[in-house]
Amino acid sequence: KMVKCHYVIYRIVDNMPVTWCYDVEDGQRFCNPGFPIGCYITEDGRPKDACVINSEFHEKDTFYIFNHVDIKIYYHVVENEALGARLVAAKLEPKSYKHTHPDNPDCSGVPMDISNKASGEVKIAYTYSVTFHEEKNIRWASRWDYILESMPHTHIQWFSIMNSLVIVLFLSGMVAMIMLRTLHKDIARYNQMDSTEDAQEEFGWKLVHGDIFRPPRKGMLLSVFLGSGTQILIMTFVTLFFACLGFLSPANRGALMTCAVVLWVLLGTPAGYVAARFYKSFGGEKWKTNVLLTSFLCPGIVFADFFIMNLILWGEGSSAAIPFGTLVAILALWFCISVPLTFIGAYFGFKKNAIEHPVRTNQIPRQIPEQSFYTKPLPGIIMGGILPFGCIFIQLFFILNSIWSHQMYYMFGFLFLVFIILVITCSEATILLCYFHLCAEDYHWQWRSFLTSGFTAVYFLIYAIHYFFSKLQITGTASTILYFGYTMIMVLIFFLFTG
Repeated sequence: KMVKCHYVIYRIVDNMPVTWCYDVEDGQRFCNPGFPIGCYITEDGRPKDACVINSEFHEKDTFYIFNHVDIKIYYHVVENEALGARLVAAKLEPKSYKHTHPDNPDCSGVPMDISNKASGEVKIAYTYSVTFHEEKNIRWASRWDYILESMPHTHIQWFSIMNSLVIVLFLSGMVAMIMLRTLHKDIARYNQMDSTEDAQEEFGWKLVHGDIFRPPRKGMLLSVFLGSGTQILIMTFVTLFFACLGFLSPANRGALMTCAVVLWVLLGTPAGYVAARFYKSFGGEKWKTNVLLTSFLCPGIVFADFFIMNLILWGEGSSAAIPFGTLVAILALWFCISVPLTFIGAYFGFKKNAIEHPVRTNQIPRQIPEQSFYTKPLPGIIMGGILPFGCIFIQLFFILNSIWSHQMYYMFGFLFLVFIILVITCSEATILLCYFHLCAEDYHWQWRSFLTSGFTAVYFLIYAIHYFFSKLQITGTASTILYFGYTMIMVLIFFLFTG
């Protein structure tokens, strides 16, 4: 069953994956972190997967088990250092032997085969051999290169980035046209005009200038979302920037997550400040509720989801469960550092004067005319998420692969570029759609502009569900709940960030 489900054995030496390197067509070498448990020869004698490496695997309807590994460890001696030697590469080759003397193995003999029709108990002896080779040419700093060079993803990336850049240029052109041609001239005219007779011939967005800054419904929630989103935006930017500079290499496992969590904790102040500023400009008075919601609403949802996932992992006895001490440490960081910083940010946000609006708001709200199909709220929001999602979905495939299929993710330069493209696309798509529905005299723009690009997260969720059913072979309730639990955390964070 495990061979048929492609189970793979991973080994790590000195924080490096021990790789299995083999030749593929065109004389290239491919290095795989990990090797399969075994392979299968079909009933009509066709070797599947790794069975092609050995001509001795030829019995029909038979499983061959890789029960021996030859591990080669490459090192170089460091002069004038007390450490002695440094490990620069670790490679292995899986073999299959039916050991004649399991107590005193000589690593020879026919391959270890198990017929599909076999019954009863089968005993398999597992063995390994290690050899050390001195390698003077590889420097310790570049010891990951041979793994990364053999991963053939990069050409697809350039294609996807060019595709995204075309979308961005198209959007930028449209936004620039609107800004320069229409808005600039009109705003100048408005500031000179007082009498109502002049306003009679106006049309489109100019008619709603007296209602445009009317506070939105549920302004408290919107300001909280804006605060949390700002926190996540800055956190993502700084984390990716550091990763680009090479501070968070894949060699240091868990560095990326640690950096993100620490930054998130330290960025409580911008979250509190932004939430307070917007809440005050919406005319809100309940500042205490605002601060508490900013501190606890979104982080609370994420933590609750994460805690439930962890309980499931504990229940399953998994090694991936986070120990209780670490959970307490995360809670301590949240309550003792993040929350006070959020309060400080909110204090400064509330002390400043509310954001001044360039036009006065009328006493009586205007009636909104009947809207055409594409300026109605829902179709507009659904359309708005498509462009940003189009920019990122190829990158998303690699990220989901590295999370769920245990592949290494190291292309932070690409990711940073895509992140910048995503930020520009989200803002420009929103400006464009905002302009269209203001032209249709609908002045409820605040929530709509948040949800327009925030809807990208819904496409992300749909893609994650498609990925689950098309790419992953996850069986078992616990694993499925874990996949969707962690996906929901990612979707919420992505929603706040894009919005």
